[in-house]
Amino acid sequence: MGRVALLLVACVLVLVMPMANSSTQEIDQWLSHAKEKVTHLHFYFHDTFSGANPTAMKIAQSAITDKSPTLFGIVVMIDDPLTEGPEPTSKEVGRAQGLYGSSDQKNVGLLMGMNLVFTTGKFNGSTLAILGRNPALEHVREIPIIGGTGAFRLSRGFASLKTYFFNATSGDAIVEYNVVVSHY
Repeated sequence: MGRVALLLVACVLVLVMPMANSSTQEIDQWLSHAKEKVTHLHFYFHDTFSGANPTAMKIAQSAITDKSPTLFGIVVMIDDPLTEGPEPTSKEVGRAQGLYGSSDQKNVGLLMGMNLVFTTGKFNGSTLAILGRNPALEHVREIPIIGGTGAFRLSRGFASLKTYFFNATSGDAIVEYNVVVSHY
């Protein structure tokens, strides 16, 4: 079986297995008690290319990426820590797992597709899904929250991003996230 076929099988299992663990009765019970609420989250995203344990890795690039002022065509896979404060030693609250790529030839614009996976507190085990454009050089920018799991079922909202630290030589960045999400 080729790599693409294995990836497709893995994706199907990821989608089907959670449904197999939830009965129709459990879902109906959850729906009958679900009430919409709005939650505000605040944390810092640490995107690290340098050092012994990088959390961001370039996995692909186009033929013109190295000549492009926007690094057009680069694709980066991430498993970045999310922390309470901007310091790398601050308490970890989750991980940002997914990828982003430079998708704009004229301005720095990243297409981001990732899950915010919470690993502590009342949202432990819950996720938020982000898919959208991040104009990374703007002082403050927004990207959409398009879904979630666990405590964030049926979620929608946005994340307001502000760069706290950026090292142009290494590519390392710390970004402040203010997330507003409606969920049930």
